[in-house]
Amino acid sequence: MTLIPLPAQPADTPWPTVQWPEGDRLTGAAAAHLDSAFAADSLETLGRTDALLVVQGGRIVYERYGEGLTAENTFPSWSKAKSMTQALTGLLVGDGLVDIHAPADVPEWRGEGDPRGAITLDQLLRMSSGLKFTEEYGPDAPSDVIPMLFGEGQKDVAAFAASMPLLYAPDRYMAYSSGTTNIISRALARALNAFGPDFEAFMRARLFEPLGMTSPAPKFDEAGTFIGSSFCFCTARDFARFGLLYLRDGVWEDQRILPEGWVDYARTRTTAIHDDAEPYGAQWWLGMGGPGSFSANGYDGQYTLLVPDLDVVLVRHGATPMPLKDNLRAFIGGAVEAMRSATP
Repeated sequence: MTLIPLPAQPADTPWPTVQWPEGDRLTGAAAAHLDSAFAADSLETLGRTDALLVVQGGRIVYERYGEGLTAENTFPSWSKAKSMTQALTGLLVGDGLVDIHAPADVPEWRGEGDPRGAITLDQLLRMSSGLKFTEEYGPDAPSDVIPMLFGEGQKDVAAFAASMPLLYAPDRYMAYSSGTTNIISRALARALNAFGPDFEAFMRARLFEPLGMTSPAPKFDEAGTFIGSSFCFCTARDFARFGLLYLRDGVWEDQRILPEGWVDYARTRTTAIHDDAEPYGAQWWLGMGGPGSFSANGYDGQYTLLVPDLDVVLVRHGATPMPLKDNLRAFIGGAVEAMRSATP
């Protein structure tokens, strides 16, 4: 598969480490389409939109917030945190502390003859470990994610997920699972021998601070594991900074933050068989904004969408009920198409 090249930061555009540069604001059909998310009748079709932010060419070209909200407000990541966990993994790969193609460091799988002991970080990152995990959020549906985050597993989310049996041979079947991301997060902490505040200090020093991300509030369980599946609050502008790091191939201020090739790894499609309509990479979803696009997606309709051929980062936050998710995805895709049509 040939990947669409990632655009470089324009020479005349400062990096948004301190403040975001602003460009010419979107007008016409693109602006009207985005504005429609804040119309009163959109509650019935898209749910509540709290923030929409578009960066093109490294500059903010659209920014709007819901009533009573501003650029200073933070928003929940939900599963957008998974893509941050992928970045943290890349930092440790670059440091030589983890090998994604070696068996993952998971104490629960060390028993003699345990077939889970062969599962690699790569298979966990690609959701193709073969572990049982039911990712359901409905109040009456069988679920593993709800007890992991809010019930019996919440004190040690990685141990809860690692206790699951194999349903499939590793690397054969892709099944989206928040549990696997928390297993990854604990493996990273073990590689660093840093838990809780020490791991948070690593996150800030190596990922957030170099990008000028001052708002992130990651959440940890009682075992000191970053709940990388679900919990890192940020402002829309800081989510956009994180997105821009990936759109710029892991480079910031002309310094390489993520290892060379790590972003391409994130956006290369997982080949394991899966039932999801949307293709998946490594803790990033693929294709929501057209060919070559990739995105960090959250349960409630949180998106950080990267569109390389347009040099666009689009951030959306709000609360969209499950029955309206397809409408929201179509809306996001429509926004990209409107911007594409307006591009000379």
